[in-house]
Amino acid sequence: MIQETCQVTGTELVTEETFVVSFESKRIAETIQPGQFVNVRSWFGSDPLLRRPFSVYTVDRDRFVSILFNVVGKGTRILGGLRKGDLIDVIGPLGTPFNLNLNGMKTAVLVGGGLGVAPLPVLTSRLKEKNVRVHTYLGARSKSQLIPSFLENLSVATDDGSSGFHGTVVDLLERELPELDQTPVALFGCGPNPMLRGLSALASKKGIACQISLEGPMGCGFGICQGCPVRLSTGAEEYVLMCREGPVFDSTLIEV
Repeated sequence: MIQETCQVTGTELVTEETFVVSFESKRIAETIQPGQFVNVRSWFGSDPLLRRPFSVYTVDRDRFVSILFNVVGKGTRILGGLRKGDLIDVIGPLGTPFNLNLNGMKTAVLVGGGLGVAPLPVLTSRLKEKNVRVHTYLGARSKSQLIPSFLENLSVATDDGSSGFHGTVVDLLERELPELDQTPVALFGCGPNPMLRGLSALASKKGIACQISLEGPMGCGFGICQGCPVRLSTGAEEYVLMCREGPVFDSTLIEV
């Protein structure tokens, strides 16, 4: 885990409500694994009190890192107002990454919902390095909220039918899965909990390995604040922490 002050190298509004902020950190860029996250602070004082967690969106030249987010509160509003040359305090890499060493995997199906697209570009890059074929399914409420950059073999679904399949991204995947399941396949998902529940159920029905990345309030990022419990699927009242044992989990092990 690394903590350092990083210089912002660029900000971009990629949709009407979504920002990409890039910063320079050679150490984080060289060590980050797909599915891990960073905790960011760009303000002084105690308001907001906690850092904000973000999946790493892209890594460029083993030196530059970017994060993707919507402005939903004070912390992200401050981040959205950053300019090139501003300084931010970053802790990372944090959390458990996706497991890419699944026996026999020849095809990886990546499924993202809304801002759940964030960890998929780095995941795509690492899978291609392993010569794994990648198909990507991306869902959003409407066409204006789709963020298709840096993705491979992309199919899209929108709730309102404004782009691609009219319906949920899991429904689209279920319709096309027989065509993909010609070689050993594994599912990788990130998005809102209803999407992840649907994806987990589909994986269970088809007997396919599935890893899901959860989104949540990981304030400290390494288990001190105890603010991100995830219930295990053991039937008992057993919990683990999203920031420490996750945010990536085998979909059979947790309740979403």
